[in-house]
Amino acid sequence: MLLVQLAHLPGGPYDVDVHLVEPRAVPGPGLAYSARRKEYLLNVRAPFLSAFPQEPNHFLNWLAASKTPVCPSDFCSRQTYGKYLQQLTESVLAWPAANGLRFFCHHQKAVAATLTQDGRSATVQLADGHEIRSRRVVLALGNFPPAPDLRLSAEVRRHPGYHSNPWGPQALQNIAPHHSVLLIGSGLTAMDVLLGLAADGHHGPVTVVARSGRWPSVHGPLGQSYLSFYANELAGLTSVAEVVRVVRRHVRQAQQQGQDWRPVIDSLRPDLGRIWQAWPQAEQARFLRHVASIWSVVRHRSPPQNAAAVQRMLDAGIVRMQLGKVTHIETAGTDLQVEVTRGKQRQQVRVQHVISCTGPLLDYSRIPDPLVSSLRAAGHLVPDALHLGITTDEHGALCTAQGQVSDVFYTLGPSRRPAYFESTAVPELRTQAAALAQHLQPFLAAD
Repeated sequence: MLLVQLAHLPGGPYDVDVHLVEPRAVPGPGLAYSARRKEYLLNVRAPFLSAFPQEPNHFLNWLAASKTPVCPSDFCSRQTYGKYLQQLTESVLAWPAANGLRFFCHHQKAVAATLTQDGRSATVQLADGHEIRSRRVVLALGNFPPAPDLRLSAEVRRHPGYHSNPWGPQALQNIAPHHSVLLIGSGLTAMDVLLGLAADGHHGPVTVVARSGRWPSVHGPLGQSYLSFYANELAGLTSVAEVVRVVRRHVRQAQQQGQDWRPVIDSLRPDLGRIWQAWPQAEQARFLRHVASIWSVVRHRSPPQNAAAVQRMLDAGIVRMQLGKVTHIETAGTDLQVEVTRGKQRQQVRVQHVISCTGPLLDYSRIPDPLVSSLRAAGHLVPDALHLGITTDEHGALCTAQGQVSDVFYTLGPSRRPAYFESTAVPELRTQAAALAQHLQPFLAAD
C-alpha cells in the first residue's frame, strides 16, 4: 500500500528509485492474502477494503470490473483480496509513475541493514549478497508467525505433528482425515484452521484450548451506526476503568433501545489510537492484562457463515472447547503429549497434531528474523516496553536505543501497535501508508 501511495503522490518529477525487497514470487498479497483456499474469508466486509482512503469504492469497483464472483454476504476470500493487491502492485512496478518515481522489485530476503559512516543513509544487504544503498528504509514486515510463550524442545519443534505456523506454504497438509488435533487459541486464526480442516474432509476429534473459552463475535447486519461519543465523554480520560465504564453504559443504552451493541464498538474505531495514547503505560499494561482478550472477541469479528460452520462442528461433537492454557508439550512417539493447566488442575491430552493459533508474534525482542536482529543489535530498532511492536515517533520513524529519532529507518503496519494498539486491519494500514507517503514526499525532492 505504501508503494502504491508513493506512486500516486502529486508533484515531481522526482528523480528517485524505489526498491521493493520481497522474497515471495508474487509481490502484493503477502502472507495474509496468499492463501489458496476459498474458505478463508476476510473478516472485514468488501465496502471497507479499498486500498485508498480517498477512494472508498475502489475495491468494489475492481470487483465489478474484474468480474469476480459475488462475495457471499460481502465477505470476500483472502485469495480474492490478494489478487486485488497483486494487480495494484504490478501496475506500479510495470513503469515509472507519473511523478517520476521508478520502482524495482528484488525477489530476495533482506538479511541486514547498516547505517553508512555519515549516518545519512543505509546499506541493505540481500540474501544473495547484493547490497542496496538507500536514503530511507521502510520496514513493512507485516506479521510474524505465531510463537506461543512456551519453551519447546528442539524435538517438539521438529515433530511433524507440531505446526507452528498455520499459514505456512505446506501447513496442515500431513493431517489425515481421522487424525486427532489440538488447537492453541480460539480466535479468528483457529476458526480459519477449522474451516480448512473441514474442507479437507477432516472428521477426527479436534480440541480447542483457550483460557477464555470464547469464540470471536459474529458480524451484525450492514448499515447500522451509532453516534460517536468520543469527543464529549472519552477524550482526555486517562484510565481503562473510566473508558470501560462509559462504553458499557452506551452498550446498555443501545440494547435498552432495541439496538445492536456492535455499532457502539464500531463508533470508537476512528478514535481508538487517541484513547490508547491518552493512557499512561501502566494503564495500557492494565488493559492488556484484563481487557484485551475480551476486546479482541467483540472487536475482531467473524463472518456469519464461518461462525455457523464452526457451530455445526461443535454441535456434531467433532470440535470441543477446553478451558485452560497449554503449559507444556513433549513428544510421545508419533504423538504429542500436551499439558493443559486451569488453575491448580493439570490435564494431559495426547494428540497427533498441535496447531499454534495464538496470533502473530508481536514481541520484537523475540523475533528471530535476521534483518530485525541486525537492527536490534545495532540499537536502531527498539522493542517497546509492552512487547507490542517497535518504538517510533508519530510518523513511524524508528527511535534508537539512545532515544534519538532516526531519519533513515521507518516502519508501518502491525509493528506500530505501541502507538495505536489497533494496527492490523486494512482501514488502519491504508491510512498509515497514505500518511507515511505524504511525510516522505519532501525528502523525495531533497534526495
